[in-house]
Amino acid sequence: MNDSKGLDMAVPAPVRPLPQPTLASAAFWRAGADGGLRISRCGDCGRRFHPPLPVCPSCRGREVSLAPVSGKAVVVGFSVTHQSWLPSFPPPYVVAVVALAEDDRARLTTNIVGCEPDAVRVGMRVRVRFERHDDLYVPLFEPDLETEAAEGPGPLPAPREVRSALRPMASPHKYEERVALTGVGQSRVGRRLMADPVSMAVDACLAAVTDAGLELDEIDGLSTYPAVSPTGLSEGGITALSEALQLRPTWVNGGSEVPGQIGSITAAMLAVASGLCRHVLCFRTVWESSHAALVRSGQWEPAGGRATGMFEWRSPFGAVSAAQWIACNASHYMHRYGVGREALGAIAVTTRAGAARNPEALYREPLTLDDYFDARMVSTPFGLYDCDVPCDGAVAVVVSAVETAADRPKPPVLVEAVGTAILERLSWDQDTLTHTPQSFGPSAHVWSRTGLTPADVDVALLYDGFTFNALSWMEGLGFCGPGEATDFIAGGKTIALDGRLPLNPHGGQLSAGRLHGYGFVREAMLQLRGEAHGRQVEGARVAVVTSGGGVPSGAMLLRNAR
Repeated sequence: MNDSKGLDMAVPAPVRPLPQPTLASAAFWRAGADGGLRISRCGDCGRRFHPPLPVCPSCRGREVSLAPVSGKAVVVGFSVTHQSWLPSFPPPYVVAVVALAEDDRARLTTNIVGCEPDAVRVGMRVRVRFERHDDLYVPLFEPDLETEAAEGPGPLPAPREVRSALRPMASPHKYEERVALTGVGQSRVGRRLMADPVSMAVDACLAAVTDAGLELDEIDGLSTYPAVSPTGLSEGGITALSEALQLRPTWVNGGSEVPGQIGSITAAMLAVASGLCRHVLCFRTVWESSHAALVRSGQWEPAGGRATGMFEWRSPFGAVSAAQWIACNASHYMHRYGVGREALGAIAVTTRAGAARNPEALYREPLTLDDYFDARMVSTPFGLYDCDVPCDGAVAVVVSAVETAADRPKPPVLVEAVGTAILERLSWDQDTLTHTPQSFGPSAHVWSRTGLTPADVDVALLYDGFTFNALSWMEGLGFCGPGEATDFIAGGKTIALDGRLPLNPHGGQLSAGRLHGYGFVREAMLQLRGEAHGRQVEGARVAVVTSGGGVPSGAMLLRNAR
């Protein structure tokens, strides 16, 4: 039964992917039977929070139960979805993050209904109404006109200062000083190559091992991300590559919950620094374009069933893409700091100019600001050129013991510092709203492990799954203050190849292709070795690399040996 009374009839009612209630969440999804919203509440300190947790996130109290709330909330971030992410969920529709009136730290990702999508704004007061699906009640929100008429727009959560929670270095001895990046390789990269992903991984790994002047038998460690993935984001992990090359490592890592995609490289550094390995082969393979084509053609059966994991709280609202989640934060940023899309456009145009100098980039045609603003919207405030390009390809990096670097044929890239600290909630909607989640913690951490400062960075390889990701890293790392990116970028001059902070000279993921973090490490190595032909940043000695489009994330400061 789908009781969707009151929904606009001009747009077909969506067929929602339903959540799979768990032992922790079932009571929440069924609580709307009487029309009342219930949220987890700590009996010790009174805090309300969402999604359900067994422990209070403030006082760590265990007296947690569902408690009724007024159902009134404020829109703190939103995105109007224009692209069809789900065939059964026709656009346009609004995905929003709303903060509850009783406690703005308790937020729900939801849909705003009962008004035109273009009428939704940050600060809009809303109230809950439920859509019934048998014994499940999906909370949607509609404009609360009476409260807004009486009290005006709702208050927004204040930005939270997180850097004070950073711990000092646990030891004066840095593991980063014991390692070097000695080899890098890349397979062919393209759109819908229809190539075996294991074969692409092998191509990249063999190239990296050769680049490091090693033999396969000298590789004693393997590290990858995210091991096995059913959606075109992995070649099959450690097992697949080890079988293909018949390697015999003494240590392996295939974790998915690491500090961003390059967390697999950080894990390799720790293994080498501890003396467990001397040469770890790190690799990352994507074949999203081919996988999507196989699904569309019916040759690959997509995963089905009810929404689980983090998608339990997103899929029922059609919020299945990171474009929508991150766009909510971007809309909050633009509202809070009173800026438009100019900085985002400058990032897109600059990276396209870099791609034009890179023969390996997927999109090399000129792009102007007019082209950027004229492009179709995907999920406001993101248009076509705010979003990176899915592709097929693989990248591999060799992490070696620093004492072996002198024996390698090419100059080593040294690791100055790595940032991995988690200072925010590992959530897309429950903590940081002003920037991409998890850009502050790793940024603060990386600078705490070095005497270098942002002024020492010669080239920035900043994760740009979306233009807003790169902007968030730029501000998080301290190249400019919060909300200052529009002035700092100044139309693109600062981040150009000959600017103060050259940004993603190879084209980034926006134009060169989404190699999911590893492409930035490769470009940093090429720049620091003086091998970025046609796009070389003159005199590049220090590079910063970030990865992670959200949670968790990581940062890395690299330098050459000169």
